[in-house]
Amino acid sequence: MNKSQLIDRVASELRTSRLAASHLVDVVLESVSKGLREDGSVTIAGFGTFEVKDRKARLGRNPYTGEPIRIEAGRRVGFRMGKALRNAMSSD
Repeated sequence: MNKSQLIDRVASELRTSRLAASHLVDVVLESVSKGLREDGSVTIAGFGTFEVKDRKARLGRNPYTGEPIRIEAGRRVGFRMGKALRNAMSSD
């Protein structure tokens, strides 16, 4: 599912316009982004937890040439499923 499909689903579920659903999805995504920037994690009960993780600089290899390359330190977002989502995924 991509963002456009998510907006369509939200519009259908809420019986609202696609424009209103688009605004709602944008607000939710921006709120998650802001929470990650400010607090480092966002927990949605029953769904899961998004958490910022720091990665150390390391050596990697260029997959084409095999040369060693330096990979800079950085930050990434990890996700841990909540119990309800885990159960929903395993029941399929």
